Amino acid sequence: MTTKPVVRYALPADLKPDRLPQHVAVIMDGNGRWAKRRGLPRIMGHRRGVDTLKTLLRCCRDWGIGALTAYAFSTENWGRPVEEVDFLMALFERVLRQELLEMMEENVRIRFVGNLAALPRSLQGEIHQAVTQTQGNHGIEFTVATNYGGRQEIVQACRAIAEQVQRGELNPADISEDLFGRHLYTAGISDPDLLIRTSGEMRISNFLLWQLAYAEIYVTDTLWPDFDTSEFHRAIYAYQQRDRRFGKVKG
Repeated sequence: MTTKPVVRYALPADLKPDRLPQHVAVIMDGNGRWAKRRGLPRIMGHRRGVDTLKTLLRCCRDWGIGALTAYAFSTENWGRPVEEVDFLMALFERVLRQELLEMMEENVRIRFVGNLAALPRSLQGEIHQAVTQTQGNHGIEFTVATNYGGRQEIVQACRAIAEQVQRGELNPADISEDLFGRHLYTAGISDPDLLIRTSGEMRISNFLLWQLAYAEIYVTDTLWPDFDTSEFHRAIYAYQQRDRRFGKVKG
């Protein structure tokens, strides 16, 4: 039995190791258009998109970027054709089954955020297994936003806090940004430093509305299946040219 060779990505010489984002978030847009331009079914674009995501995850690991969050399926995506939604659910399951051993070997810790209870039971089972088996890993933290909506996340956090106040367990005066953050799906995950959106769309599409407050945003016309390591290099280089002031003035 031959083992698959381990691919390593060297940090480009023009990138500064001390100015890398510690957490990158991606809106993976353009799979359908990529397939259509090639006369292929939309599902082929999604398959190719999975390969792109795997490459990006390994690139982040090798370059020293500690966390990657991918917007895999939004609450609005249920409005797509039934055949496409069914394919995506099956694709998520298959990828989790096939990639779990590699994630363990590469020390990846995977998490899922979103309303997971609405997903097919079989997919919920694969998610539970992947999260449980990798929770002791200490490499890159890989978060997958699935059936995720930023507004929904904020509303459910408000409800949870309101119920605590109603039961007398919490004083309204004690509600802070930190406490609010602990009630979000992303509790315990650092806020992204950089958001990348492919396919040229200039919006964040209900993704991490709270967490992206001070993230740098990078938009490229490149469709997600074509977003390779050279494209990622350009995104990180652009990030390192930004002057991040977080609302303050530097003297």
